[in-house]
Amino acid sequence: MPVTDSGSHAVKVGVFYDGSYYTHVSNYYNYVHPHRRRIHIGGLHDFVKHMVAEREGTRPNLCHIIDAHFFRGRFTAREANEKANQLYYDRVFDDVLMYNNVQSHYLPLKDMMGRKKEKGIDVLMALETYELCMLKRYDVVVLVASDGDHVPLVRKLHALGCKTMLLGWDFEFTDAESGEQQYTRTSTDLWNEVSYPLQMHDIIDEGLKEDDELVREFFVLRESQPREMEEGNASTVIVEEGRHRSTVMSLMNGYGFIRFPDNNLFFLREDLEDQEFGDLRIGDELEFNVAVNSRGQRVARQIRRATELDPTPA
Repeated sequence: MPVTDSGSHAVKVGVFYDGSYYTHVSNYYNYVHPHRRRIHIGGLHDFVKHMVAEREGTRPNLCHIIDAHFFRGRFTAREANEKANQLYYDRVFDDVLMYNNVQSHYLPLKDMMGRKKEKGIDVLMALETYELCMLKRYDVVVLVASDGDHVPLVRKLHALGCKTMLLGWDFEFTDAESGEQQYTRTSTDLWNEVSYPLQMHDIIDEGLKEDDELVREFFVLRESQPREMEEGNASTVIVEEGRHRSTVMSLMNGYGFIRFPDNNLFFLREDLEDQEFGDLRIGDELEFNVAVNSRGQRVARQIRRATELDPTPA
């Protein structure tokens, strides 16, 4: 839509994240998608300003993100302490949110049939979004979400005279750990209900193909990423001579942990030298060097299958 100065006007924007969904999508782009980058919240906000400006007939610098809120379940301190580096990862991501002026809202994960699951997050997100919209009278509320449970919220926001924009994704991939096909789909009802639906999977793939600056900056730059789960790829220094040997403790989409005192070692698929990440199994014996990343955390590097030539135990 063409924009002229005579028709330009200020637009108040609120951005609201379904945190688990955002994390799932960011993990997909970092570990599965060929681009191999995490979503950058600052870049996402800049993208939002341009998309809102285009649809509202104004300029990006007149689209002001008044509030940004992130909703997610979280482990208790005791539970997180039992998981390798979980407390550290939680703190790093809190820092990311804080530096991008995003307010976090967490509820404790509930134990359901032996598995930790979110309970009440969608309700909390809906209530906070609606209340803030009533108080601050946003012109546009942007949702990073996929669940059809958000449809009643969208209808209530429209009743307040607020327009809605949805950043949603549809994609599928084969899980490296289980070999199963994984599907992510945004609710059709939610797509149809919002004022401005953005099918981000298509927008991003097309933008990357055309080297669109707005889409390129949607992601964390490789050279600025620390080499760990949250950010990705900072330089490391090998600090111990000789090889170590231990077993795989856990595997996720593109990363995992190796048993090692005192706090286990994180590694990425890129750190494997003689095998595919998808061929690894929990309990496999590996040999590796120990390094320290830019944040002072010990990590595993130069990882190979254990051989009889290097019996050094971890």
